[in-house]
Amino acid sequence: MTLSPYLKRLAEMHRPYKKRLALAFIGMIVTAATSTVVPFLLEFITDKGFVGKTTFPYWMVPLVLIGLFAIRGASTFLSTYMMTWVSSRLLSELRRQMFSRMLDVPAGFYANNTVGRVINSMMFEVQQIVEMITKVFTSIVLSTLTVVWLLATLLKLNWQLTIITLVLLPLNAMVVRATGARLKKLNQESLVVNGQLTQVIEETTRAQQVIRIFGGQAYEKTRFDERSENLRRYTMRITSTFAATVPITHLMTACALSVVVVLALVQASHGQLTAGGFYAFVSAMLLLLQPLKQLAEVNGPLQRGMAAAEAVFNLIDTPSERNGGKILSARANGMIDFVNVSFFYPGQDQLALSGINLHVEPGETIAFVGMSGGGKTTLVNLVPGFYTATSGKILLDGQPIDDISLESLRTQIAMVSQSVVLFDDTVAANIAYGDTSPDPERLVAAAKAAYLDEVIANLPQGLETPIGDNGSRLSGGQRQRLAIARAIYKDAPLLILDEATSALDTESERAVQAALDRLMQGRTTFVIAHRLSTIERASRIVVLSAGSIIEVGTHHDLLAKQGVYANLYHLQFSKDAIT
Repeated sequence: MTLSPYLKRLAEMHRPYKKRLALAFIGMIVTAATSTVVPFLLEFITDKGFVGKTTFPYWMVPLVLIGLFAIRGASTFLSTYMMTWVSSRLLSELRRQMFSRMLDVPAGFYANNTVGRVINSMMFEVQQIVEMITKVFTSIVLSTLTVVWLLATLLKLNWQLTIITLVLLPLNAMVVRATGARLKKLNQESLVVNGQLTQVIEETTRAQQVIRIFGGQAYEKTRFDERSENLRRYTMRITSTFAATVPITHLMTACALSVVVVLALVQASHGQLTAGGFYAFVSAMLLLLQPLKQLAEVNGPLQRGMAAAEAVFNLIDTPSERNGGKILSARANGMIDFVNVSFFYPGQDQLALSGINLHVEPGETIAFVGMSGGGKTTLVNLVPGFYTATSGKILLDGQPIDDISLESLRTQIAMVSQSVVLFDDTVAANIAYGDTSPDPERLVAAAKAAYLDEVIANLPQGLETPIGDNGSRLSGGQRQRLAIARAIYKDAPLLILDEATSALDTESERAVQAALDRLMQGRTTFVIAHRLSTIERASRIVVLSAGSIIEVGTHHDLLAKQGVYANLYHLQFSKDAIT
């Protein structure tokens, strides 16, 4: 039987902690060794104390017993402490590797992996691995050492009766092997169900307002109850499979013990076994029951840990975004060329973009319009390398962006999207996000340019005021302006505005639009918007339909053309024009 590759990787991760593992191993050896002293002590006390005249001073009994258990307690503490120290370090390291990889995976990763699934892997499944390491390693090493010591003791006490006891070992191994495959399958399935339950909790927490306004409480309770009940069923199936091994091993032990007692009586009748020898053998045999039970029970956490290890290492091994590439030594001019660019999402047969050709001069503002699903967001997402074009190429100042390192490329880009993402930190930390040494003057200037200065002045701690989870302590318009202030602070030559003013009221939009107008000066800007005020002032408007460019021109030129843009204008913008 070959060793699992996941176990090999876990063993390799333990290498830096080999000294502490050695101390834990020493503690286990001492703990196991103390178990063998008890049967000999019982034999000595019975034969030399209870049968005939006592031949030893009474004070020796408490001295030996207290000393024995003091040594056992110290060795147990040593092994437990060292194993916990190592496992906690391993837990932190696995989570660090998972979190690091989570930051580097391509954008498409989350199309096939839900947020709840990722959270479940980082919090629950990693814990299962550590539990496997702690319990399984401790149980296997300590229990095996104890079994070896006790078997040696039994052989010394009475080799004939020990042969009967040895029958327990292969039978115990057969029971463990029989339940192993089923436990592994059940644990893998339960991890999936647990991830589904985590996803429900995560979605419900994130969508509280939607749930309340649309009356989805009953639906969400039903979803939660179904997944919770499904997880409970898997838990019971795992428990029943696992728990069945314990009574079976107990029954085998009882059968062996019955035979041992009968043979012991026969030996005693022929003067081959003393009372002390019998008590010593039976006590050693009963002491053997506990480590054998632990070895049988180790299969449960072992299979849970192996299933979790597979999920955790699959996440760690997920291919990251491309590495390497040229480092841009200076600020980009902002000239962008799309050269016959096509793209389709993984698993999709239909092209999301087809044959895109577009030249953008530095400082131009390009507005992308079109019906939903036309490819507007997909196209702008290719610029910062969130996705890679399936064919064709995108050039920045004449250089293919695929030849530029992603980190260097993205330092040239600022982005404000409709779905504002803020962090549970201060206003200042959100504005200067990504800057390890924020400039206070730039912070104030960015806030003022985004018309946040009055808002900040009314906050209890000004720029150092915490804004809550995703800016929950701010209004929708304030959150949007904070995201714009973040883009202003970055001062990048390329700017992507994806419905950047959608969450603003009319008055706030006018203020922020003025800030955006200043921000866009001298910068190449890609705008996805339905608001007429933004699109009208664009250098050019690009109309996309079914992933292809069908019209390009200024607002007035395209209206005069009476084509697709003019139809969109009359359908979507006439109300704004009248207003």
